[in-house]
Amino acid sequence: MDRAIYTAMGAASAALHRQAVTSNNLANAATHGFRAQLAAHRAVPVQGPTLPTRALVAESTPWHDDSMGPVNYTGRNLDVALPQNGWLAVALADGSEAYTRSGNIDVDSEGQLRVRGFALLGDGGPIAVPPQSEITVAADGTLSALGAGDDPSALAQVGRIKLAHAAISAMRQGDDGLFHAIAEANDGQTILPADPQLKLIPGALEGSNVSPVKAMVDMVATARSFEMQMKVIGTVDENARSANQLLTIS
Repeated sequence: MDRAIYTAMGAASAALHRQAVTSNNLANAATHGFRAQLAAHRAVPVQGPTLPTRALVAESTPWHDDSMGPVNYTGRNLDVALPQNGWLAVALADGSEAYTRSGNIDVDSEGQLRVRGFALLGDGGPIAVPPQSEITVAADGTLSALGAGDDPSALAQVGRIKLAHAAISAMRQGDDGLFHAIAEANDGQTILPADPQLKLIPGALEGSNVSPVKAMVDMVATARSFEMQMKVIGTVDENARSANQLLTIS
């Protein structure tokens, strides 16, 4: 069997990987704070007793587009938009810490602040607010609560949101959609410290930085690339069959 089949197979496999990444990006075009994942591949020349005329495709280090998405003002008290390289810290079920740029904060029935179902962390751990109270968020992450029927002068601070700072290249994305700090890129730490210098935008949400038009164009281009590689495999296989027939006749 001609080695070109394996070369084309590697290119087809890379096309499938790019299509999966592009499809995931397109599916999250409306997800708040989503960062588009980029697919990268590199050519690896085949070394052997023959001439180095073929190259395989290998996945390179994947990363994300770190450009800011559009900031949309919602007017909701618990919506926050984060600055560049800013993160909200959330607690996982196993007690570890993860990070997200989604600023759509909710309050559950027990007064616990949550983001995407995960407990939102403050300077001293998970944040809880008085039930049925009106919550406002300051630019530095300070939370203030006003009870139902209370005088406006009774406004009281109930905590401060933990704001962490890290480049997206120093984070890895988990299967749950949350980001985790890479120890090698954060001085051996997997828990980011709070950065008091960060300022958020209350009453706003950052949209996804995915361009739906570009994602659709990439999907079409990738599909055509996959189709071309499959045609190469079919052509090589047909040539091999023709060669076998000639050898049989001789």
